[in-house]
Amino acid sequence: MKRYLLIPAFFVFVLITGKAYAQTADSTKIKEVEKNLVGRVQVEGDQPWTIQERMEFYHVKAVSVAVITDYKIAWAKAYGWADDSLKIAATPQTLFQAASISKSLNAVGVLKLVQDKKIDLYADINNYLTTWKFPYDSLSKGKKISTANLLSHTAGLTVHGFEGYTRGRPLPTLPQILDSAKETNSPPVRSMYAPGIKSEYSGGGIEISQMIVMDVTHQPYDRYMYDNVLKPLGMTGSTYQQPPVDKKPELLATAYRPNGKRVPGGYNVYPEQAAAGLWTNPTDLAKYIIETQLALEGKSHKVLNQETTRLRLTPYIDKLAALGVFIADMDSVKYFTHGGANEGFRSIYYGSMEGGNGVVVMVNSDNGDIMNEVVNSVGKVYGFKGLYHTKLLKMVAVDDAILQTYTGEYQLTPAISLTISKEGSRMYGQVTGQGRIEIFPEGQNRFFSKEVQAEIEFVKSADGKIDKLVVNGRQEAKKVK
Repeated sequence: MKRYLLIPAFFVFVLITGKAYAQTADSTKIKEVEKNLVGRVQVEGDQPWTIQERMEFYHVKAVSVAVITDYKIAWAKAYGWADDSLKIAATPQTLFQAASISKSLNAVGVLKLVQDKKIDLYADINNYLTTWKFPYDSLSKGKKISTANLLSHTAGLTVHGFEGYTRGRPLPTLPQILDSAKETNSPPVRSMYAPGIKSEYSGGGIEISQMIVMDVTHQPYDRYMYDNVLKPLGMTGSTYQQPPVDKKPELLATAYRPNGKRVPGGYNVYPEQAAAGLWTNPTDLAKYIIETQLALEGKSHKVLNQETTRLRLTPYIDKLAALGVFIADMDSVKYFTHGGANEGFRSIYYGSMEGGNGVVVMVNSDNGDIMNEVVNSVGKVYGFKGLYHTKLLKMVAVDDAILQTYTGEYQLTPAISLTISKEGSRMYGQVTGQGRIEIFPEGQNRFFSKEVQAEIEFVKSADGKIDKLVVNGRQEAKKVK
């Protein structure tokens, strides 16, 4: 799903009456987290929102959260409805599609094979592929792709992500997906350029790693992952089954669009299990985070030992992309992290590299903006350095005549424009094909959005007229109308 600089931020307000379920003894801090949601910017004098207010604002049916402190789950709590029409309340046990977070656990499973010396992390992937072989061509420049390349997105491969399949329809096999047979809805996984040059996100490459697991172990992927990764980590509520036939239907969250409509069939099915197929909840993901933190310090080795864990968390070629995770340096604190976006689901997790802190947030909506606000609140309440990253701004007064000079249409790309409009003293921005959002002045020619990460600066030409704007300090757009 593509995102532009400005996104729709206004939805119908719906009263969410679902109960909130918790597993915790930390009630005071939970209440503080629940009432301290703020976005990327906060205007001086504005009060933080509550989680209930933001669920209504974003039209999100369910939010599920887990907080980690000192290598333990401090609390886990769910809000709203796993299924709105059936009035099934979300609980900490409710399973969500983890989407691309699946890649983090997949890397644990693949590196278990490396640790057990069943595959060489840096050898040609075709050494281990038997059911299907990667078709090298001239674009790979004679270089061979390694499993390390696959896990770090440095293989130079196509296919960013997958959209899944409506429940009930026949599913393609993994070789069919990799070759884009007629049964599939995604392009073939092929070289874009030679491996080892840079990190270019490829869910397609992760699917090749799934094929390696299946060919080396001679097991169904979901069975290998449960027996060797999920169960040892204590993630017994989770599964890579697609669809999850062993789980009660009421445990599975229904997927929703930003307007509150259900995804057809309730949720999509992803035969691309390694890249997008994990069903889980924040509690189980917190167990994975804690084990990673302990293994990194040599205090546990339920699946991976300290050496392999260090390897997994070490950026490979790219300074941010490690093996199945991204390493974020946030205010001098390093976190391993990954996000996820399937049809009707969004998720994010952060685990500190030191100190044993972290947070997981999952929602059953195509709109995941509330997740950043929850992470912000957790970071503020618990003092997790780097996770609270709100910019405090003060609005200034700008003369109406000056505001009027900023109105018009600005060309972002040949197909996309940003229209600036004025109603009374209020200013709005609207990207082609999307809803408008209000923008606020922080200077005579500088504006910001409260809802999305968008800072706009209007620039005058030599004759003193406004001829362009700059978004987030880097993308210029010429005024065309």
